[in-house]
Amino acid sequence: MDVTNDIVLRPRFKRELCITRDVFFELILTHKKDKKYIISVVNDHVFIRFPKNKSHFWSPELHLELHEVIGEKISLKGLYGPKPTVWTMFMFLHFLVAGLFIAAAIWLYTSYTLEESVRLPLIILILMILVWIILYIAGRLGRKTGESQMHELQYFIDSLLIVSG
Repeated sequence: MDVTNDIVLRPRFKRELCITRDVFFELILTHKKDKKYIISVVNDHVFIRFPKNKSHFWSPELHLELHEVIGEKISLKGLYGPKPTVWTMFMFLHFLVAGLFIAAAIWLYTSYTLEESVRLPLIILILMILVWIILYIAGRLGRKTGESQMHELQYFIDSLLIVSG
């Protein structure tokens, strides 16, 4: 798994496995009892996260999605991301910044057309660009902070799949 890509904040992976869906869930459920990770299973989705004593604000969680392929094979898709509350907060802030950016751009255009002062809408427009850059940098720093835990989750999944194969 390469987590050094330039733009992606939520790394993904995909694997074809020569085991059945039931065998995979059996492996997951045997590790659910050891309390090293919090494992939730909902239909064909598995969520693996860290317990509260090992978790921090930027701790990642792993979302696995299973798709049955013909025969004794499954396709496993993995997505690393922040906790849902952190992701929702970041998306809310991005939409807020985008909305304010659009409003400031409209205000700037209207003020320019009416030959009024464009200072305040221009300042807001530039400020929204700076806030967006700050949000992006914060997301990258957050991913960097949780990268060791992301590798730990990847090691867990790899060791689980080596046992099965």
